[in-house]
Amino acid sequence: MIARPAKADGIEPADFIHDAGLYFTAPLRWDSTDWMYFGGTLAAVAAAHSLDGTVRNAFAGSHPVLNGQDPHSTDDYLPAAGLLGGTLLVAELAGDSYGKGEVATMLEASIFSTVTAEGLKYAAGRERPNETVDPNDWRVSGSSFPSLHSDLAFAIGTVFAESGDDDYRWFRRFIGYGIGTATVYLRLHDNAHWFSDTVAGAAIGVASAHFSINRRLERANDPSKSLNISVVPLAGGGLKLAFSLTMD
Repeated sequence: MIARPAKADGIEPADFIHDAGLYFTAPLRWDSTDWMYFGGTLAAVAAAHSLDGTVRNAFAGSHPVLNGQDPHSTDDYLPAAGLLGGTLLVAELAGDSYGKGEVATMLEASIFSTVTAEGLKYAAGRERPNETVDPNDWRVSGSSFPSLHSDLAFAIGTVFAESGDDDYRWFRRFIGYGIGTATVYLRLHDNAHWFSDTVAGAAIGVASAHFSINRRLERANDPSKSLNISVVPLAGGGLKLAFSLTMD
């Protein structure tokens, strides 16, 4: 379990750049346990792939509409966006600097996981289940694998689930992982992704979240860095998200 850090730390630009370097070169430093987790993830994705056709048929039938349309794409981002925005709003209203640092961690994990997912999408080129009935249509300029929606939902949800005090850990995990699971369901229900796409996306999101949480904790005892996030009203209506970075 991840306890609340000793101080409310955020992410400086230099920290973010350093974190990015560590994130994208992490396999060079993996130990046997890390490789075991990676192998387990590959096995889970492979197992999900064997069920791709069955799961697609359960949601869309054996003769789905193959028009390539994904009309609910924006709506399916709302659970994760709501959790991110809700965490910021509560932190802002309560004056909770720890919560603001949590939002910064969510944003970092989201950025890293998005870059990873988009790179894999380009490399895999897999067609979506609303484009083909064959789950093995790879390298055909598709964008199905992995699911970016699932990736972001689990990146944000895992940071929420594993941050803060342990007093409400069960509640945080129920909400955080529930958001991720709900997003997976929506993408399968909308026939926008194969089952293995969502499993791979979830794995990337979880791994990215744990990386950013660990980096946040490593910086927690450094008193020279802080990040302030606030919501500023705009003249004429509306809100603006403001970031203030300081270094002693």
